[in-house]
Amino acid sequence: MDVDVADDQPKKKRNKQRVLMLSSRGVTHRMRHLMNDLEALLPHIKKDSKLDSKNHLHLLPELADLHNCNNALYFEARRHEDLYMWASKTPNGPSIKMHVQNVHTMDELKMTGNCLKGSRGIVSFDSTFDSEEHWKLMKEVLTHIFGVPPGARRSKPFIDHVLTFSVVDNKIWFRNFQIVEKDPSQPNGPVNMSLVEIGPRFVLTPIRIFEGAFGGATVFSNPEFVTPAAVRTAARRADGIKYQARKYDESERSDRREARRREEDELAVTKVFS
Repeated sequence: MDVDVADDQPKKKRNKQRVLMLSSRGVTHRMRHLMNDLEALLPHIKKDSKLDSKNHLHLLPELADLHNCNNALYFEARRHEDLYMWASKTPNGPSIKMHVQNVHTMDELKMTGNCLKGSRGIVSFDSTFDSEEHWKLMKEVLTHIFGVPPGARRSKPFIDHVLTFSVVDNKIWFRNFQIVEKDPSQPNGPVNMSLVEIGPRFVLTPIRIFEGAFGGATVFSNPEFVTPAAVRTAARRADGIKYQARKYDESERSDRREARRREEDELAVTKVFS
């Protein structure tokens, strides 16, 4: 009796990462242009309208589920000048809150690099991301968000740029480079691989890692982080101390001038001809 033996080959696991990106109210033009640049770089991103309230972050996992997304990228603007980025795996977490600094968009930089819109990029991390546990967790979450899966919607089957994440001074520096295979001045010459920056560029300062999606227990907290409001307060206080010292010097100078002043003589012109 012949028995057909089925091939027990394991199915290839498909990468089905989809990202929901949205912002809060109060974003400036620079923040909005940064979001547009990221949307152009990552074809698997779905963009949603602004979230009305900053206190209802628990609604974001539900919004991601409605859009059939398993990642969320939320930009939170504070005081029209501070930008925070939440990178989260939905619906179960974890989530990372980071402070965004030194934002430079593509239109602002005017770099010579260029890449095909919708192409997939290589996500590169430096060796620091393998040194400690919280860096490993950030690497995994950022890989899921910035790594374009093959066959994603609006994506093209080309790899022509590199997204780099480097850790310097406990901050994550983001850069985007074009992969140039040949020298433009010698199109028929030998293959000479080089990188040309495209943009955008920004710096991320990790603040906290939460166990859940946009909340939950704190897994990691950055003890070196100082809020931008505290930095501005310290700068204003230092300016106030300088002002007080300047005013004190002025009063001291006027007191010394009064102490050195001599009394008028009886034969002074002002008294004789008064």
